[in-house]
Order: sequence, then C-alpha cells, then structure tokens
Amino acid sequence: MKRSALLILTIFGLTAALPAQAASFNCAKAVAADEVAICQNPELSERDTEMAALWFAYNKVPMLMGANAARRDAATDFLKLRAACGSDTACLGRVYQARVTALRAEISLAMDALAAQQ
Repeated sequence: MKRSALLILTIFGLTAALPAQAASFNCAKAVAADEVAICQNPELSERDTEMAALWFAYNKVPMLMGANAARRDAATDFLKLRAACGSDTACLGRVYQARVTALRAEISLAMDALAAQQ
C-alpha cells in the first residue's frame, strides 16, 4: 500500500512539473483534427500531458502474463475514441477524463497487487 501511495504522489508531482502547453505528441506535426484541437486548447493539452505521465508510470508497472496486451489494447482504444471526437473539445474532454480515471485506477490496482506479492 505504501508503494502505491508513493507512486501516485510521484506521478502527480511529475504532472505538476510539466509545462501546461505540452502534449504527448509533437504539435508542430499535428494534422489530425483531434490533435490540432488538443494543441489549440490549453486545458486539453494539460489533460493530454497528465494522461501521458500516467501512461508512462503505468507502462513501468510489471504485469502478469497477458496483462501487457490488455494494456496496449486499452491505449489503442483510447486513441480511436480520441480520433472519433475530431475537433469536438467537449468530447475530447470526456475521453481524456475517462482515460485519466482509468489509468489512475489501473495503477493503484497494479501497485496493490505487486505489493501483495512481496
């Protein structure tokens, strides 16, 4: 449980230290409607940065066999949902909120499971 709390605090510290306009992709090369909308909207860009930091942490958590494929599938599903929003910022906000919530929950569960094994 201590490791889970420490990881979550570290993640929040990382997201707070990142610039507000950063995104998980290069805005100079953004051509897709969703990416352009994210780059033009400071709140969505911040949400993208938060999601990217959570994904980075989640991707470092050791998983049981088969869980890595599920982790990749969830990331692919997120990108499809995000693309389906196009330039609709309200839709993008909902998709990001759901992804951030899911990543936080998955990190917490994974860390608790890892701590239980030790």
